[in-house]
Amino acid sequence: MRRSTGFFPTQKEAPREAQIISHQLMLRAGLVDQHCSGIYTWLPLGVRVLKNIETIVRQEQDKIGAQEILMPTIQSADLWKESGRFDAYGDEMLRIQDRHGRDLLYTPTAEEVVADIARKHLKSYRDLPALVYQIHWKFRDEIRPRFGVMRGREFLMKDGYSIDRDEASARASYKKMMTAYVRTFRRLGLTAVPARADTGPIGGDLSHEFLIVAQTGESELFYEERLEGLMANNEDGKDDVDVDDILNIYAATDEIHDPKTCPIPAEKLKVARGIEVGHIFYFGTKYSEALNVNLAGQDNKNIIPHMGSYGIGVSRIVAAIIEASHDDRGIIWPESVAPYKIGLINIRVKDKACSKVCDELYNDFQNAGIDVIYDDRDERPGTKFADMDLMGIPYQISIGPRSLEKGTVEFKNRKTGATEELTLAEVTTRIKKRFVT
Repeated sequence: MRRSTGFFPTQKEAPREAQIISHQLMLRAGLVDQHCSGIYTWLPLGVRVLKNIETIVRQEQDKIGAQEILMPTIQSADLWKESGRFDAYGDEMLRIQDRHGRDLLYTPTAEEVVADIARKHLKSYRDLPALVYQIHWKFRDEIRPRFGVMRGREFLMKDGYSIDRDEASARASYKKMMTAYVRTFRRLGLTAVPARADTGPIGGDLSHEFLIVAQTGESELFYEERLEGLMANNEDGKDDVDVDDILNIYAATDEIHDPKTCPIPAEKLKVARGIEVGHIFYFGTKYSEALNVNLAGQDNKNIIPHMGSYGIGVSRIVAAIIEASHDDRGIIWPESVAPYKIGLINIRVKDKACSKVCDELYNDFQNAGIDVIYDDRDERPGTKFADMDLMGIPYQISIGPRSLEKGTVEFKNRKTGATEELTLAEVTTRIKKRFVT
């Protein structure tokens, strides 16, 4: 995409109401525009990041055999009245009525809808296990929306649901999903600590939050340091995940951590703030029983299936990555989610030789399927450099008259800040080797 024809509304200063760095940088880099309190329009750069995160989430869900569905954002209140949650959920639920006076709600989660699908379409234990997910918009009417998309009212979420014949099978599904989550966060460039957590309004007796360690986190986190090593991306490229080992390592949020009963001495625990980016639950027969989901069992007796739900905050992850990966110049995107992999800067657009080489390199990258943003604006070089850093483009190639005289271009690694002088052939080979499969 060319900067001269694209829509990239960057800003030098963030609005005063932006209190945390991710909110400031998302506004300054042109990822979002605030529509009203807690509700945002995602602009082109932000949409590209969202789509990249969605792709990774979707691939890892598909890998464990989960099937994608798409449920309505507006749900009938009848199901929630059956489960008892219509009144119990609280004021975060946006309750509305249609023209006929029927109660509806803007979905905050979808356990009831999945249970309803199960009772309509699953007939016996032979239809199990069932594992489905969606990536869709949700709404929770926060009393005080804050921190941008971190604590907004409308948000993009992956919510998945498992349906199993018994507790043992359901816990196996729980472990399968935890494996997918570890792989997902590794690919997103994040170290997400899975901590035992309160089940909240979802219910159940087994729950883990996945939290990114960051000073702006709203939860206090207590965990054994070795957990970080298990969750981080392996340098050798192996994708091994030992869920049993992970579950046996202590980590808990402040909601359930009790120093008196904690099995780990305080001096061996790390204490940090964490940003929740995922939450998984096993809640047994809570919803299947409330909505009368009965299936034919193996011994001619009806069974009530066990269920679990699994959420990943796709839009919140955007902010969490920024909180965990930025500097005083702007965002530092992991390659896997960056809106563009390459930033091409024409230092002097009025120089025919510069423009010719830049255009050829841009077209070459485009034809190779490499995501590249080309700053071909008639702007000062300093402005172009600052914008590329602000937007967090991982690799930046700058071409000007002086470098062309020497037959070189400047190649910059955004994460390390290191710059090199390379020939056009060298930079083309390096980029294609990294991004062309």
